Amino acid sequence: MPLDPTMIMALGLGLTVALGVVLAVGTLGGGKARRYRRRLAMVASGRKATTQAAGAPEARSLSRRESATPMMDRVVHRWLPHRELLDARLARTGRPITIGHYAMATAILIVVTVAATRMFSGLLFVPSLLIGLAVGVGLPHFVIGSMGKGRTKKFLDLFPDAIDLMVRALRSGLPISEAIVGAASEIADPVGTEFGTVESGLRMGRDLDSLLWDIAKRIDSPEFRFFIIALGVQRETGGNLAETLANLSDLLRRRRMMEKKVRAMSSEARASTMILGSLPIVVTGILFLTSPSYIKTLFADPRGMMLVALALGMLVTGIGIMVKMAKFEI
Repeated sequence: MPLDPTMIMALGLGLTVALGVVLAVGTLGGGKARRYRRRLAMVASGRKATTQAAGAPEARSLSRRESATPMMDRVVHRWLPHRELLDARLARTGRPITIGHYAMATAILIVVTVAATRMFSGLLFVPSLLIGLAVGVGLPHFVIGSMGKGRTKKFLDLFPDAIDLMVRALRSGLPISEAIVGAASEIADPVGTEFGTVESGLRMGRDLDSLLWDIAKRIDSPEFRFFIIALGVQRETGGNLAETLANLSDLLRRRRMMEKKVRAMSSEARASTMILGSLPIVVTGILFLTSPSYIKTLFADPRGMMLVALALGMLVTGIGIMVKMAKFEI
């Protein structure tokens, strides 16, 4: 079915609104985070340049595994922009998920969603394709992000206990490398797994600083970066490392307690966000089940599609503002 100019204008308006919302959220909400990441990248690149200037060859991460889908990985690596960011997101999950697996899951979800939408709702191909693209791209991105955040949260929950084990080992006279290896054998995953790569790397002749920065790429947390920086400062200037790590462990525990307190105080705002954000989607689904002929007109008519695009833009903007209001950085 050929698209008329009104349909093309509706699709263009919807895409423009969605792109504008994404750019606005990224511009207004991510300034501090981007500056923080740039400063950390400068510190890490400075240390890496110093190491390479001293004659040490660049080493690959010990956690990297052989891909089960090498051909798919090569195809995706050739056409995917910013693939390093996707590599980092997949590495944070701690699972052997390759870019090929991610691309295959995205393609399958798009095809299944388009077929299901066409079959059960009777929408035209273009609206079905837009819904399929949204589900196929958004759902894997959300799942991978949730897996990475969950693993990082679990790491930070166990990290103070690992620091306490290091403090005891340091006070007994062991070096910091032996203290980290000892903590790896006593702490559960993911702390034990990540610190276990330090032992393997030390046996291969790599320095402790680069091994810890490799872990920091997978554990995207300022607390762990502060731990690495504290070790580097103590190595260069001296001091009581055991006392410094003990204070860091106490600080991390106090910060966890404060985060839980803030989360409890902001629970009402988060509940309101979830209810108000899901209400239009739930009502639309109910109308599809009870009165499909009534709601299909909204998606079949170009004017209805323009209204849907505008409503989605306003909904995403409102949810973003409410999430920002209910989120506190500690």
